[in-house]
Amino acid sequence: MSDVAPTPAQAATDSETATPVRKRPKPGERRVQILQALAAMLELPGAERVTTAALAARLDVSEAALYRHFASKAQMFEGLIEFVEQTVFSLINQIADREGTSPSTEPGAGARQVARMVAMLMQFAEKNPGMTRVMVGDALVFENERLQQRMNQFFDKIESTFRQCLRPDAGEGGSATPSVDAQVRASALTALVVGRLQRYARSGFKRLPSEHLDASLALLLG
Repeated sequence: MSDVAPTPAQAATDSETATPVRKRPKPGERRVQILQALAAMLELPGAERVTTAALAARLDVSEAALYRHFASKAQMFEGLIEFVEQTVFSLINQIADREGTSPSTEPGAGARQVARMVAMLMQFAEKNPGMTRVMVGDALVFENERLQQRMNQFFDKIESTFRQCLRPDAGEGGSATPSVDAQVRASALTALVVGRLQRYARSGFKRLPSEHLDASLALLLG
């Protein structure tokens, strides 16, 4: 019997059953996928320590493929920290811009500004549970010490922002230097933020950081 060329219908069927060709990610896209996968794995119970082998398996790539995009696992965590820093401080700047650069010119304006910032941090944590483990350092325990130092600096900057919002007005006889009261309140508010984020992460993301937040802020800012 002579060979017969396949009909268009047969050709289509054959192409559907053929092994699909894996689409090559665009430049930079694989880096984003790796960071997204790492953050997602940190949301899982007992995932304080994620190995590169487990991360590669989740992405269905080799560990060598990960290291083509990141020099080390520490650099992957730096990518997550950069996301936290850029997102949070961008939102803080938006809150500050909405109420002007001198919140204390109106009585209580600085306190309201800080309250919105604290609420934003709680909302960010609830929307990004995996990032919360990075923020409080649980995911960084077995990593390079500089990563934890960077998160410490992040919260130091948060506290400094709170102090500036709560300082007396620089004009009309006021001072540009935060008062003792502003410093104490800023420290207590930062401790509140860190404590709630730690409780959220260590409860398996069951105790929401926004729980009874308004009442707590009323005690510290009232």
